[in-house]
Amino acid sequence: MRPVRIGSRGSLLAKWQAEFVRKQLFHVTDVEAEIVLIKTSGDKLQHASLTQIGGKGIFIKELEEALLEGTIDLAVHSVKDIPTDTPPRLFFPAVCRREDVRDCLVASGGATLQSLRKGARVGTSSLRRQAQLRHARPDLDVRDLRGNVDTRLRKVESGEYDAVVVAKAGLDRLGWSQRISEILSPDVCMPAVGQGAIAIEARAADAEIGAVLGKLDHSETRNAVIAERALLAELQGGCQVPIGAWARLEKQEMILEACVVSLDGAEYVREGATASPEQCAELGKYVARRLLEAGASHILEQMGRQRG
Repeated sequence: MRPVRIGSRGSLLAKWQAEFVRKQLFHVTDVEAEIVLIKTSGDKLQHASLTQIGGKGIFIKELEEALLEGTIDLAVHSVKDIPTDTPPRLFFPAVCRREDVRDCLVASGGATLQSLRKGARVGTSSLRRQAQLRHARPDLDVRDLRGNVDTRLRKVESGEYDAVVVAKAGLDRLGWSQRISEILSPDVCMPAVGQGAIAIEARAADAEIGAVLGKLDHSETRNAVIAERALLAELQGGCQVPIGAWARLEKQEMILEACVVSLDGAEYVREGATASPEQCAELGKYVARRLLEAGASHILEQMGRQRG
């Protein structure tokens, strides 16, 4: 098989993910691969909030363009960065085994969410995290904080922030688990859709690449991701809407829990249901409808008016 070009963003975490895929490819096929770094819109606009620059697809657009142009053969993404609509000439032949889905707190002095002082400054770029933090601790000063994981951790080290909330999987992958002050339960901070999972995108017409990548697919993770993304699509939410979702397989049943939270944290709607793994997409749509009926429609409409 010809050498494969793997497209990736240039952040430490993105490069780790691309190298992980390169090693997995070599393990299953002995195929040689090189990593091609591509700067995305999200990387170029580090100082603007994700809501200002339009969060949907800003971390993958240039990678998909490179795929379509043929300058790379596959692209490695964090599933949580992928919009629910995929260009027709592209597809995802592999969703790799999911790592820890939870968020975690990195705080000065090893503080926990409950032990942080009143008015403590806590940073995160995610509206989902911001809203849930305000719901759990309305007395905190929760602020929008962009930047790669290492940049955000330095904000705590310098004393500019008392704490940051980041994905645990990212710290685990980079070997920084010892910096975690507290792992946040999904009951406190529901993960993002697709959090902890890596997806590999390729051209639909490239059957050879698709067949090879299929060997890296983890069906249990794919089904969980399908359920979560079906919910997101039904709610018409991008990555910058405060929606959390977590699907997992327990005793041969797919469980999906999800929440929608107002930006100020005052309104919080949570629902869940179970189904067989074969019905994962239907499960996502069903839980989304339950959320809308329980009050999520009002929260999402309010957000639409605030932006409009």
